[in-house]
Amino acid sequence: MVELEFHGGETVVATESSAGGDSIVCEGDANQEPCEGMVFDSPDAAKAFYDEYARRIGFVTRIVSSRRSERDGSIISRRLACNKEGFNLNSRKIGRVRIRNRESKREGCMAMLLVKREKVGKWIVTKFVKDHSHPLVISTGVKERPTPAEFSKTRLCTSAYVEALQDEKDKRIQELSSELNRANRRLAACREQLQTFMKLVEDHTQRLSGTVNEVVQNIREIESEDQKPQVGEVPPFPNPYPNQPFQS
Repeated sequence: MVELEFHGGETVVATESSAGGDSIVCEGDANQEPCEGMVFDSPDAAKAFYDEYARRIGFVTRIVSSRRSERDGSIISRRLACNKEGFNLNSRKIGRVRIRNRESKREGCMAMLLVKREKVGKWIVTKFVKDHSHPLVISTGVKERPTPAEFSKTRLCTSAYVEALQDEKDKRIQELSSELNRANRRLAACREQLQTFMKLVEDHTQRLSGTVNEVVQNIREIESEDQKPQVGEVPPFPNPYPNQPFQS
């Protein structure tokens, strides 16, 4: 029997011959590859083992087919294979409409694992094809769960970053407030200068108006003095015949 379990990150794999011989237990052996004769408790256990093997050497698995019992409909065999197994046509035609499929990633890879259910309820590997028809790429995109120390460090770095952003924000607010206060002081000074200038203009206008009034009054007084007869001057004798020239 083969079981793949995880106890605190440690893989435990146990193997037993299909004939019921002595079992060999290998603790921490994560490099074991599938082989014909391996026995699993369920098809899911077989898939989990094959998925782990695929992840380790650099390919992705998929369930190609499953066979069910005609008696009760339960699964009696399952074929697991590389996701590049088989081929896809570039297009297919439905009626008069031709539909283009997306680019196929299948390359006709023959790597596969076939498990069948025995009468005792165990699942045995009856066929295993190891070789692939394409390069294998080990994925490094899976991130492991951070340790408590790493998580604490990340949290501290995040807190420090947030505090730095807040300090920068407060500093910027203080700078803007100082600029606003300086602008308000300059505006108040300009307003005061403008009010002083308007007061000077108003005073000058009043003095100029008073001067103009004095000049006009003086002119009127001079004209009035000119119209009065001087002392010792005889006023002219009125003409009794206005239609005839006056003769002295």
